[in-house]
Amino acid sequence: MALHNQLGHKGEEIAAQFLEGKGYRILHTNWCYGKAEIDIIASFGRYLVIVEVKTRSSTGFGQPEEFVSSAKQKRLQWAAEGYIYQTKYRGEIRFDIISVLFDARGEYTLRHIEDAFWG
Repeated sequence: MALHNQLGHKGEEIAAQFLEGKGYRILHTNWCYGKAEIDIIASFGRYLVIVEVKTRSSTGFGQPEEFVSSAKQKRLQWAAEGYIYQTKYRGEIRFDIISVLFDARGEYTLRHIEDAFWG
């Protein structure tokens, strides 16, 4: 596995643990629909929460969450619609972003942006 893929996987694990610690129930990780992938699908209260995790080792090109482009948002929305159709989910949905930023010592900061964009 390439180094950047390892970093991304570690960020997704950290994000899932963070959410579980906040009372979220993780339903799926790395759920695929066609060529789109949802990093984390969770439930929290009355919400189905679609989570995009962005992990970086520097802010040289911007904050991790800034890399969730409008095209990526559309792919996530499309995949979420597929999930809703397949599971016959009836309820509210929310799109969150979790950014994980590692420093040179391997320490990280995590930022959870709830309701980051509209579906």
